[in-house]
Amino acid sequence: QVQLVESGGGSVQAGGSLRLSCAASGRTFSGYTMAWFRQAPGKERQFVAAITWSGGLTYYTDSVKDRATISRDNAKNTVYLQMNSLKPGDTAVYYCAARSYTGGPYWPPTSYNDWGQGTQVTVSS
Repeated sequence: QVQLVESGGGSVQAGGSLRLSCAASGRTFSGYTMAWFRQAPGKERQFVAAITWSGGLTYYTDSVKDRATISRDNAKNTVYLQMNSLKPGDTAVYYCAARSYTGGPYWPPTSYNDWGQGTQVTVSS
């Protein structure tokens, strides 16, 4: 099992930026696909972005694809989500997730085995 710890959330004004980090520990990180999800109050958990082990493939939900960048540093066992031009609609708890295989689909939360505790992102207008 992989332990995941998110950080970097906070409160920003619309148009601002945040960089979320997810530090992984435990079982080897090798081969893991990593993803970010978010969940707003009263809503289902939503896929945001995913990145394969090599970092060669990335996937984004349409609502963030022009404003977000997912990346990973395998030497540091860390995954990042850079979010720019933040909107109030981006307000949610952001979760890091991991699974031990590559291959789609990347969006179902049920396809991920390991989850972090989440970090709150609040965007004010």
